[in-house]
This record gives sequence, C-alpha cells and structure tokens, in this order.
Amino acid sequence: MTKTAALQIDIGICTYRRPALKAALLSIAALAVPAGARIRVIVADNDSVPSAKALVESARAMIPHDVIYVHCPASNISIARNACLDHATGDFLAFIDDDEHPTENWLVELVAAISHTEADVVLGPSISVYSERAPSWMRDGDFHSTLPVWVKGEIRTGHTCNALLRLSSPYVKNRRFNLALGRCGGEDTEFFHRLYQAGGCIAFSSAAIVFDPVPDNRTSLSWLAKRKFRGGQTHGRLLRQRSQALSYMGEVVVALAKFSFCAAASAVSILSPVPRYRYALRAILHLGVVSALVGMREIEQYGEAHSPGRSSHGT
Repeated sequence: MTKTAALQIDIGICTYRRPALKAALLSIAALAVPAGARIRVIVADNDSVPSAKALVESARAMIPHDVIYVHCPASNISIARNACLDHATGDFLAFIDDDEHPTENWLVELVAAISHTEADVVLGPSISVYSERAPSWMRDGDFHSTLPVWVKGEIRTGHTCNALLRLSSPYVKNRRFNLALGRCGGEDTEFFHRLYQAGGCIAFSSAAIVFDPVPDNRTSLSWLAKRKFRGGQTHGRLLRQRSQALSYMGEVVVALAKFSFCAAASAVSILSPVPRYRYALRAILHLGVVSALVGMREIEQYGEAHSPGRSSHGT
C-alpha cells in the first residue's frame, strides 16, 4: 500500500425500495476513515424507477464523502452489484447491505486486514439484531448472522453483506456477478467461489463488524427454510458444474445421507428448540442441494413479487 498517494475506498450499496437506506448512509457518515484514505459511496438503485434518488439526495448533505447515485433497473441484484463494480474507481470496493449499520472502525479493520494478509478479498461478520418480537429460539440460536464457512483452513466463497475487494487483483479485475442468478440469488456465493477457484485468496476480519436488524417478516421458520433451501440450491449448482455425471450423482447420495442424518438429529432434539430447528434447517439445505443436482429450477428471491423490503443478502 503506497503512502504517497491518497487511498480511495469505494463503498457499494445495492438498494431496492428500502427506506432503511437513509440510516445506512448516515452510519457510513460516522465511520472512522483509514489513515490517508478518502471514501466514496456508490448507491445502486435496482428499482424499475429511480425510487431511491430523492432519499440519497436528502442524505447527501449529511455525509462527508462523495456520493454517487446509479439507477440500474431490472429487479436483478446482479445488475446492481455489477454497477458498483463498474463505477468503482478506487483501490478497494467494500460491499454492505442497504439495511446494515457498520461499527465505527469497520472500514479501518477491513483495510488493515487486507493489507496485513495481502488477500484479494476480506470478509467481515454480519451480526443480526433481533427485536423482542422474534421467537426466543431464534434469538438464542442466532439463525440470521452471516459468517464465512471454513473448509480445511480456507474460505472458499463469500458474501456481499460485508466484504472488501482489492480492485487491482487479477482475480477481481473484470470479474462480474452472474446475471442469470440475479433473481434467484446465490450470485455472491458463485462470484467469490469462482474467484477462489481461479486462485484468489479470501481472508476474514472478525473485528470488521456490521449489524443487521432483522425485520419481522424474516423472523419466521418458513423464511429461514426458504433461505436455507435456496442456499442449498446454490451449493448444489456449483457441485454439478464442476462434476461429471457419475460424480454429481454421487453427490446426490451424499446430500441425501446428510439430509437423513440432520432430519433424525432434529427429531431426537424435539425437546430442545435451538438444535431442533438448526438440524431441521440443515436438512432443508441438503434437500436444496439435491434439487439443484437433479436439475430442478431454482426458486426466485428477488423481483417484484418479493418487494418491498426484500433481503439483499445473496447468500
């Protein structure tokens, strides 16, 4: 990292009819700025009309950073994510969701981690904040927070709810989110997995925290089940793409075995809500894997039928 030139960090926020965007922008205004750096905010509005423009303009005067508004219609989250990449002109691009609130040192911690590790991407945790109306088992088990998954000491995919990308990296440069996944979701899982497969390094900073308020319409078992099933479909699609016919049929057998184990564990845990629901949701995830492996159509997460207030989490 050069100290003679100003470091520019772009922050990309994809939004779709979300009033909470203003609070997210104001939380960015309160960020500590890494030494020698300047911040630039890119808001990518994915609505068919520029519905977020007035909100962004009203917040602009309260934000001590340049703010760029981009209208990128089509109700396809990949188009919005790609718009952030296309308009980024800095050394790094951070992604955060339009309803999240970063801690004051969020960006400082991300930049420190990517500088120390020399990684191509650094992820941070997205910690869920529940209201008292959420079921007690959900609050106790924290079923919504987003953390990376480690496989043999490596992070092999990621999420856009809290990430910093090194834009000069050959594994990031010219890479874009898959438009075909922009309505069903999983586009960020695939993006980071492809980056990893190409040789990119994904690191983690536990101190780069963002908080994610969980709205009431996501505090149901059915919402979690749909999210897990769709997440399983994403994983199953990636397995199928890199496997031969016989190999991915073997993956079907493995996923069915995992489903059976988790379903049995859920039944055994009938008197303990947290493990019962955790195992049940894992069973649903493995069913999603099977559905993708055998070629079932993926369910859609984004679009008019899911607005307003849809989740912008891709994973």
